[in-house]
Amino acid sequence: MTALHPMRKRLRHLPSGLIASAVLLVVGVGVGAVLWGGPGAAGVAAGVTLVAASYTVSSLIIAWADSIDPRLTLPAGLMTYALKFTLFGVLLAVLARAGWAGLLPMGVAIMGGALGWTVAQAVWTWRARIPYVEIDEQ
Repeated sequence: MTALHPMRKRLRHLPSGLIASAVLLVVGVGVGAVLWGGPGAAGVAAGVTLVAASYTVSSLIIAWADSIDPRLTLPAGLMTYALKFTLFGVLLAVLARAGWAGLLPMGVAIMGGALGWTVAQAVWTWRARIPYVEIDEQ
């Protein structure tokens, strides 16, 4: 059995969330277009994409921190979280001030995307074969 690259090993959960996001994007854009027209489709696309990018960036930063020292994962994760949500708040405030018609669909898509990603990752975790201890390969 070949060993995985250390970063790849830490990111094995990523495809499940990205696949769920892709499905939500396709379905959501159609629903957004039917319910809210073009701005709705754009808002849904922006919301799902924002969530997928957010989870991916968080995963990459936490995996990088873990590869250096596992004790860095909490501070790296918390700093990433604080920075991302500050930027999200600024973005949403700017869009609200501009009166963009896609803001409500974007908010709905952010909630749906976060729920979809969380469920996909939970299912992946439930099915993953993750040993409780490191097993030496011989």
